[in-house]
Amino acid sequence: MSDAEIDALLASFDPKVQAIARRACGLVRDVLPGAVLTVDGDDIGFGGPDYEGGYKGLVFVVTPLKAAVRLGIAGGASLPDPHSLMRGTGKVHRQVRLESEADVARPELRSLLESAVNARTG
Repeated sequence: MSDAEIDALLASFDPKVQAIARRACGLVRDVLPGAVLTVDGDDIGFGGPDYEGGYKGLVFVVTPLKAAVRLGIAGGASLPDPHSLMRGTGKVHRQVRLESEADVARPELRSLLESAVNARTG
């Protein structure tokens, strides 16, 4: 998936949501270099080098919403979350709701994502 494909996906969303989603995708790429990207509906999936789509190998999902962006974290339920950033009650996955670009820039979020990558790569 290319940046042009991300732009096409985001084109129908509010400019604020587009900016948050682009920034979230940039953060994910920073913490997961070489990520393999896929699109499933409005979800932008990021996986490790062996990622072939679906849930296996998935690490993060960026999903634009009407007024915010959801950043899904595979395996988030088992991660420490001292700043209570994650939401959800699933047994495996959690998400962070991003309502502004400042939310994406929080060092606590970067730390959480790095923990997720470390948990996946050992």
